Amino acid sequence: MMGQEVDRIVDGDGHVMEDFAAIVHHMPEAYWGGFHQGIKNPFPPLDHLHSANQLGLPTGAFAPVDMEGWLDFMIDVGISKTVLYTTLGLSFGKIVSRDWAIELARAYNDWIAETYIQASPRFQAMALIPLQDPAEAVLELRRSVQELGLCGGMLPTTGADQAMSHLGDERYWPIYEEADRLGCAIGIHGGAHGGLGMDGLTPYAPVHALGHPFGIMVSFAGIVFNGVLDRYPRVRFGFVEAGAGWLLTAMERFTGSWASHVQYDPRGRFLQLRSNESIADYVLRHIDEDRIYVGVEGDEYTLPSAIRLVGNKPFVYSSDFPHEVNNETCAENIRELRGSTELSVDDKQAILYRNGERLYGFA
Repeated sequence: MMGQEVDRIVDGDGHVMEDFAAIVHHMPEAYWGGFHQGIKNPFPPLDHLHSANQLGLPTGAFAPVDMEGWLDFMIDVGISKTVLYTTLGLSFGKIVSRDWAIELARAYNDWIAETYIQASPRFQAMALIPLQDPAEAVLELRRSVQELGLCGGMLPTTGADQAMSHLGDERYWPIYEEADRLGCAIGIHGGAHGGLGMDGLTPYAPVHALGHPFGIMVSFAGIVFNGVLDRYPRVRFGFVEAGAGWLLTAMERFTGSWASHVQYDPRGRFLQLRSNESIADYVLRHIDEDRIYVGVEGDEYTLPSAIRLVGNKPFVYSSDFPHEVNNETCAENIRELRGSTELSVDDKQAILYRNGERLYGFA
């Protein structure tokens, strides 16, 4: 019966385990020497926090899964199509050399297109784009979508001078303008948790628990309040790997704070509310217009409440494989979601495939 309720699953946030040597060899030869001299990982460290001693990961988590391993996983748990994000490239925003960022983004995108997208129609991927140089990021987003066939670009929640700016800053608007022209997705993804007020917090579990939603909420705030959704109506934004609960917190807090702290805006820099529209209404309107999507893994106990408040349109199933999960935990999350008595068949279909198809342009 459960299989009849949902006939396919679209995974909105899987992860590749990068082949460093293969990626570097897609870079100009001038970079190869440094790699052979001991530079094994072309990406910077995520942060100092991930080095904490962790004993509780599921068996097989963070396994070095390749393309064949990914296909085996999809067949085993019943996933029809997956959208792949980087793993160590989640630190991409911390690269300080613009040239390195530009060349590494191109190399990564060539590698993932060659290794995954060209290998099987069951794979799609989000490109790395060098937001350190927005003009180059525009070119790489265009190349990745039009020439390589990727379905959009990933922006990290931390890095790229975001101590002084944010993803709603005007310096990034050319990226959104190009995404609007292409009609593609932009995925906002956390993973590097330094600089979020937790640099001395131990143990690591609360850092992981808070780092993803904190980074996502800051990025969401920048995009919402700086009018990015108004200016670029064809861009679909996916805020992934932070669960469902952060959206409710953001809507509640943003609504109350804007009511008491309306910004003087003589040049129209910020969001434009309609008559008698609250921030919560504004967010709901953009959800209804297919602009805002939220990644969920299926086991969030806030998910039924979130659907009652905002509807089922934004929520996209995400495996996060092969990070803190394995085949068994992903299969269990899917079973839990399919078997939920608090969600309707329509809710389950929306989460497990319809919303992912719309976000990434499959429908």
